[in-house]
Amino acid sequence: MRAMETVPDKAAKLAMLRQTLASATTRARPESIVPQRQMSAVTTPQEKYSDRDRLAVPPALEQLLPAAGLVRGTVVALEGARSLLLSLIAQVSADGGHVAVIGQPQLCLLGVVEMGGDLSRIAVIPDPGPDPVEIAAVLLDGLDLVVAGLGGISVPPSRSRVVMARARSKGAVLVVTDGTWSGAHVKLQSRVCDYRHQPAARRRGHGRLGGVSLTVRSVGRGFSGASTRLDVVDRGGRVQLLDAVAEQHDSATSSQEAAAMKVAL
Repeated sequence: MRAMETVPDKAAKLAMLRQTLASATTRARPESIVPQRQMSAVTTPQEKYSDRDRLAVPPALEQLLPAAGLVRGTVVALEGARSLLLSLIAQVSADGGHVAVIGQPQLCLLGVVEMGGDLSRIAVIPDPGPDPVEIAAVLLDGLDLVVAGLGGISVPPSRSRVVMARARSKGAVLVVTDGTWSGAHVKLQSRVCDYRHQPAARRRGHGRLGGVSLTVRSVGRGFSGASTRLDVVDRGGRVQLLDAVAEQHDSATSSQEAAAMKVAL
């Protein structure tokens, strides 16, 4: 899908969105949208969900989410580093889902590609006008994931409940950033906690940037939340999110095995 140009007339903009939506849904897989009857219990995270009830996320993020994925019909609020958002868009589009990104003119689509995303399944609306929530509500009807940049606004509970009910009835996931959304099912907060240089620089702060480390915390309805440290690394030409603890363990194990082989030889 291509980026949509700014349309000054509100009615014309909504008409264009519906055309984009129709184009996307005709190419969507039959199982892309879960029927409403299957979404009756999305607010109980402890229950087991089938693959049809959720959108997959990068493996490193599964431990942070109550259903090990994005449950269809829910709203997720993101704060902090953009790497998490890029990874979610990349994963959903790579799996064949359709994504819309609203009000994110600075979003790096190259980063999505580097994480394995499929740009042909992503619609970009950089300028949604003064009401990005209305545009997001329209696009929930037919897409798997809608990302809405709120532009610093605070969405009141009376309106957020209406949009959340629409997401639930359509079986889509709404991700909101850059604002306040009352009643989000899950909140993911991340910040950069370290930079790595490649190769190792002689002095801290010098050399080629080889990756970053993030501290990520999740909170939400019906679960106590979780936190972890993730590394954003380039492996074989593809940028990935990796669990920092698991990565250190694997590295230590490999070093021990190499040392053992050297002794044996």
